Amino acid sequence: MVEERSLKVLSNNTTFFNKVSNTLTKLLIPTKIGINGMMINIKRTATVKAYEQLKTAEANNDVSKKEQFQNRYEESYTLYLESIDKHIMDSIYKKVKNNTASNYEKDALSNYYTIVHLKDNEYLEYKYRKQKFLLDLDHESLVVSGKDKVLNKYEPIYIEKIDTIYKGILKNYSVKLADGIRAKVVNQVDLYKKIFETLEDYIKNMLPIKIKIEGENKYSKILQEYDEYEKFSVGKLDEKDFLEKNMILLGLSRVLFTHSLPLVAAEQCYKKLLKDTRNLIVSTKAPEKRETTYKMLLELIEDYNVKLLSTKVYWDKPQEREAYKKFWDAYSKTGSSEEKEILSLKRELYETADEYEKYAEVRQFYKDKLVELGVMKKIKKSTCRTMKGFFTKL
Repeated sequence: MVEERSLKVLSNNTTFFNKVSNTLTKLLIPTKIGINGMMINIKRTATVKAYEQLKTAEANNDVSKKEQFQNRYEESYTLYLESIDKHIMDSIYKKVKNNTASNYEKDALSNYYTIVHLKDNEYLEYKYRKQKFLLDLDHESLVVSGKDKVLNKYEPIYIEKIDTIYKGILKNYSVKLADGIRAKVVNQVDLYKKIFETLEDYIKNMLPIKIKIEGENKYSKILQEYDEYEKFSVGKLDEKDFLEKNMILLGLSRVLFTHSLPLVAAEQCYKKLLKDTRNLIVSTKAPEKRETTYKMLLELIEDYNVKLLSTKVYWDKPQEREAYKKFWDAYSKTGSSEEKEILSLKRELYETADEYEKYAEVRQFYKDKLVELGVMKKIKKSTCRTMKGFFTKL
């Protein structure tokens, strides 16, 4: 991985010699940009050529040439990233220092600093984030330049590398989440936030490029969910919209990042969404909004059980596995939305039974719904009992 040189912000000296030096620097900056831009083009072209040679060797199953071109491709890729890094150091940095940079260039340098600051404490994330930043910077410059021929040859490399980077970032977060849970770290909010932000960044910026290059047929299974996500990608979102958007992102991740966001991490993300949705039902006072949130909860329960738990092989507690199997057998056989709603509510009562006091209000809401559905009946003002068909732990 390319390492950055030290970025040092210089003080503004108003002496005569410094003024002359600053004037000369401003005059030389366009030349520097031209040289750096030319070097990036040369290194990018070499990387594209090495990539095409590697793919040809792979297609022909030529083992000896494959190894040779693999080494050449990795070496040219490293030099290519170094050339972009040099552009930031020699051009953008000096333009910002001399107050001749555009807002885009100022933002780029600010983002660069933010990534560099990760190096000491979060080296793995720094490594991935810096590669992504450099690749994005050059890709955007090609898009803006209108060089479609160059862009079309380059984009297969771009999406392949970026895919690997996103998977690495999510894998890193998944390991941290698992370690935190084992160590019983209470505050995992920032980690969940980073996971959802990374998923959204990929689906918002990378998935459209992949669909354009690889065709809609390859992504036919997720196009409907992707369309649903796009409804939440613009405008101001309330808390319910925000949770629903994250539910869609998590559903998409089960197809796009099955191994990079493994089942254990995805399960924790689903549990976090369920917890937040339960809390929102309780805190929402307007009947219409509460009902809308409840409908979303039913979708979330279905997603959690269909997309994740139905594929779960290893369970920590055998009784949990048996309770789920009982639920899933009944749920998969019924075609009635009302029966599914009843089963989902029973499942929720089972899931929240161990934290009875914590979920007392939402459990009462579930029981009231079951009374409406004719499955439970009230004995007194605040007491309900089952009529039939519950699992356990009511």
